[in-house]
Amino acid sequence: LHEGDFEVTAGGDFRVAAACASSSPSRAGAGFYNGKVDSPRVLNRVLSERERAQLLRDGQGPSTDAAHLGAWDFSQQMASDLAVDVSGNAHHGRLVNMPTRAMKGWMWDGSEYNWQHKPSHYGAIHFHDDDLYDCEWETDFSWEIPDDLPSGLYAAYLSLPADVESTSTQGGKAQDWIPFVVRPRTGAPTAPLALILPTASYWAYANRHTVIDFAGREHVRGVFAVADPSGLYLHHHPQLSLSMYDNHSDGSGVCYSSRLRPILSMRPGEALWQLPADTHIIDWLEQCGIAFDVITEDDIDREGAQLLAPYQCVMTGTHPEYPSLAVLDAIRTFQEQGGRFIYFGGNGFYWRVSYHPEMPGIMEMRRAEDGIRAWLAEGGEYYHGFTGELGGMWRRMGRAPQSVAGTGMTAQGFDVSTYYERTADSFDPRAAFIFDGIDKDERIGDFGIIGGGAAGWEIDRVDHALGSPPHVLVVARADTFSASYHWMKEELTHTHSAITGDTCPLVHCDMAFYETPNGGAVFSTSSIAWAGALAHANYDNNVSRITQNVIRRFVDPTPFEYEG
Repeated sequence: LHEGDFEVTAGGDFRVAAACASSSPSRAGAGFYNGKVDSPRVLNRVLSERERAQLLRDGQGPSTDAAHLGAWDFSQQMASDLAVDVSGNAHHGRLVNMPTRAMKGWMWDGSEYNWQHKPSHYGAIHFHDDDLYDCEWETDFSWEIPDDLPSGLYAAYLSLPADVESTSTQGGKAQDWIPFVVRPRTGAPTAPLALILPTASYWAYANRHTVIDFAGREHVRGVFAVADPSGLYLHHHPQLSLSMYDNHSDGSGVCYSSRLRPILSMRPGEALWQLPADTHIIDWLEQCGIAFDVITEDDIDREGAQLLAPYQCVMTGTHPEYPSLAVLDAIRTFQEQGGRFIYFGGNGFYWRVSYHPEMPGIMEMRRAEDGIRAWLAEGGEYYHGFTGELGGMWRRMGRAPQSVAGTGMTAQGFDVSTYYERTADSFDPRAAFIFDGIDKDERIGDFGIIGGGAAGWEIDRVDHALGSPPHVLVVARADTFSASYHWMKEELTHTHSAITGDTCPLVHCDMAFYETPNGGAVFSTSSIAWAGALAHANYDNNVSRITQNVIRRFVDPTPFEYEG
């Protein structure tokens, strides 16, 4: 370096992976860097050739510690937003917008895949110019929830005054709905039934850009891609950040998702996926006059099994794909203690996620080794930085979905849905209550607003080798799926052509029932599309009738007989 190459001034901020936007009164950054940074140092002099060679060879700095003004070890305090200065000068830094930690650094040699065993090998942070943790918006309005407001899903409705001109993403009046859940106080349920909204899956899919930006979307779905207004808005406004199905601007996968930002996919009128699909369950419960509370996976992750314990029965939403360990453990405890469990969706309990132990509203996931993946985690970057847990599929960790609800992911397709037919198991006296009012040859759910049937989009099957209990009854099955439905890749040992709905015998959807210890039971529809058939014919249909039959029996305290 020579005089004039750079200028050092007193005061101001020192930044890594961004420059200071000196003209900004908010001290905003500029010139953001995409890529990994490991072990940055600032010294008070230029290094000698010997010292530079030593630094490049083994990471050791100059012979005198006094030369260090700052030396940051990103492998320390991994589950925090702190950048630890090990120079002795206490120039500790703070991470902004949660760049990805627990990443392979320059010392990684493939000898260890768990960063907790060799933290020095994971001293890199991957910075992205499109990271976002918290918008930190100021509060515009507040509302105190009345003590007597029933538990449920609500929304704050926003609109501009009629005399204000605006452009709406919906092509009309500028308006928005901001959803929120009112849950009962812990230990004080207001109904024997609780609906668990799969909020972890909402965060995983939040502001998904793959509606437009995923090049393989039409191949995966088997239908032409449709650019809806929200998808177009997100495409042109990347400042709202990304979902866990997207890639950062440098091509790396998105490991973190935060709820502390506007999430356009969680709005009425959006595609029937996640929260918009789950509103059809809530509508049906209300239309049928079934008393219920609403709780969320975020609540269960914090409070555990004690939150579920007071309920006679709990039921899931349409797509509880991303449970944390705490959520799975709470469901297991609830079932073991005699609770009744209704799995009301498909592709549930698939990926492992973890919440940050200190920072609210942010979740981590690593797409490791296998499964249907929108991006591939690099080898050696499978362990979560927040908690140290191994990321990836629960199936690879001894907790396959079949161990939770008797059924687990077997296929997906997105062109048309189909119907169930009763099986021989459906005539077992144990299952008689399920089919009260249903004819023996009746097609179940050959209607619905999700693909035209009750069985579809993502579907599950019974598999005893993966944890389905030996006494499970497959009471109905759907197996007339199109070639757009593909058998799950995690079960393939070789690529071949016999993997579709018209060639693969494993592409079928199992409606299942079984009893559990202490008088409990489990019922699984195993299909995302089931909820889209509930309201057919003004709620008078066999999907609605079966669901009412199951809930009525499951909230009845009379114990089920268990012979497991």
